[in-house]
Amino acid sequence: MVRERPKLFWRAVRLLAVSLVVWFLLAWVAAQALVVRADLPRADALLVLSGSSNYVERNRWAARLYREGRAPLIILTNDGQRGGWSKAEQRNPFFVERAALELSRDGVPAENIEVLPGIVSSTYEEAVQLRSFAASRGLRRVLVVTSAYHSRRALWTMHRVFEGSEVEVGVDAPPLGDESPAPATWWTKLQGWQMVAGEYPKMVYYRLRY
Repeated sequence: MVRERPKLFWRAVRLLAVSLVVWFLLAWVAAQALVVRADLPRADALLVLSGSSNYVERNRWAARLYREGRAPLIILTNDGQRGGWSKAEQRNPFFVERAALELSRDGVPAENIEVLPGIVSSTYEEAVQLRSFAASRGLRRVLVVTSAYHSRRALWTMHRVFEGSEVEVGVDAPPLGDESPAPATWWTKLQGWQMVAGEYPKMVYYRLRY
């Protein structure tokens, strides 16, 4: 019996080691599977999708694309959500206002930023709003900017809504590791579980709903 204990111990250690390796691999694959790109070298406009927890990285990336000359206009949507208290303004600014401010700080002129009217509550509503705006302005190419882990659902939704349209829609996202956690360590953070693990049920819902 005494001799069996070391064997059981090392067997458990090996099992744990294998389990950790498998978990790391599955977690990495699950994260990477959500990331897609459908780039457009040039577009008539950039649309930055709303997202209170990721608005900084999304708008900084959009500003970078603007400075590269990828599009002359940046479009924002309003999800109606407010951010934290601003001492300077003595109020809780809307995240769409914070997004516009972030763009201005990164060199995008105010006249090249447009906020779509109305409030949206989902990526699908943003896509519908974008299609209407594109039709009214005669836009033919729009590059959507979102977070990396949201890119697959965003691209599917845009293709679904723009089906039958002559408008070409692409999707781009900032690199992982800023506001969006890295694919190897997302599971160590609550935000990672929300952005990666939480994205799969949303994808299933969208496929069934739309």
